[in-house]
Amino acid sequence: MKRLFGTDGIRGEAGVAPLDPATVRRFGAALATVLGGAAAAPRVLLGRDTRESGPWLRDAVAAGLASQGGSAVDAGVITTPGLAFGTSSGRFDAGVMISASHNPFGDNGLKVFGRDGMKLPDAQEAEIERWILDHDLSDAGSGAGRAAEDGAIARRYVAFLEGAVPEGRFRGRRLLLDCANGSASALGAEIFRHHGAEVEAIGDRPDGRNINLGCGSLHLERLAERVRAGGFDLGLGFDGDADRCLAVDRTGRVVDGDHILYLTARKLKRDGLLHGDGVVATIMSNFWLEKRLADEGIRLHRSAVGDKYVLEKMIAEDAALGGEQSGHVIFRDRMTTGDGLLTGLVLLDAILDEQTPLETILDGIVPFPQKLVNVRVASKPDLRSHPVIGPAVAQAESDLHGTGRIVLRYSGTESLARVMVEAEDPAAVERVTAEVADLIRRELGA
Repeated sequence: MKRLFGTDGIRGEAGVAPLDPATVRRFGAALATVLGGAAAAPRVLLGRDTRESGPWLRDAVAAGLASQGGSAVDAGVITTPGLAFGTSSGRFDAGVMISASHNPFGDNGLKVFGRDGMKLPDAQEAEIERWILDHDLSDAGSGAGRAAEDGAIARRYVAFLEGAVPEGRFRGRRLLLDCANGSASALGAEIFRHHGAEVEAIGDRPDGRNINLGCGSLHLERLAERVRAGGFDLGLGFDGDADRCLAVDRTGRVVDGDHILYLTARKLKRDGLLHGDGVVATIMSNFWLEKRLADEGIRLHRSAVGDKYVLEKMIAEDAALGGEQSGHVIFRDRMTTGDGLLTGLVLLDAILDEQTPLETILDGIVPFPQKLVNVRVASKPDLRSHPVIGPAVAQAESDLHGTGRIVLRYSGTESLARVMVEAEDPAAVERVTAEVADLIRRELGA
């Protein structure tokens, strides 16, 4: 059972445990200790998004690292995938991204990447937790540490993105970017202009407190309105650390992660780059995606929720493409984590490759009705093995006759069971969701 790490690192309110200065220094010390088994003086790359708490959190991590013989290099404000790219392409033993992704500015977080640019496996996160919580790290440093600045990290990442699609590929296309007042603010427009697009940007004036505030991939309303009114060919919305990308078409209709997986999978298959003819999505992706990919001769593999679990499944299935509805999309032959800017580039490239306009493609996609209900629980036994819940859910799935599915999972951070039902028949969705949720509430309710 995780005690500090959630599905995407350690996250919470900046300044409050576990993101208070003392605990963050202990985190840095624990990370250096765990890394010390392979590197006597571990070098760690630090990056951050635009939150006002980022600099002091960086200094606290650096102090903890130094207390155990480690050193820190500061990549500055950078995207999460940029930090992962810098970690794997430089001589670093690990990377720490200081970001709470799509959360409000008052939150922050610590995401750890290994020297391969991949998020740490659960076992290694648990080892860091044990050092933070169960060991004497009274010598974890005090005050602020120092990290040597290196602006070349971001420049190398930009050069990588500039080579992601053919030169001049987007010439004559008009794009609107919503950078969420986050990490993409300084990079997004530059990269798409490099490829020939005419670009306007919103949400590109961060002040430390406006990250994700009514903008970005979680708030696409303004982007959609501006795309419609301005006659743009496409709108792209990123989140605070730019590891997600969602889009809107000319009509302002949202293009979610499932749509992006579908379009980019078709492109990779046409180009002979979809090895294994498989794509990974989470258990939350809509059933329409599975059916439409099957029509294209592409198998959908499902993973647990969280992009690190998507990547683990991609490696197990040797898949080149995977992602989540939220816009975390991983192109494994190019990047070790979800990359919003890369996703935007590949998506637009795929759209231009289609013989049919994007709007027409979207018109032909009808998502299955889907409902998600949270049930507060007092304990978290395996739901499928529960003597009462398990058989009832199996019977409900049988009654759907292959036209729907039931997804059960627990929240990683709260005492909640999540019940998601999806089926062709909306009435069946409502009925089955209510029945399963009520049963869990009776059996396990807090």
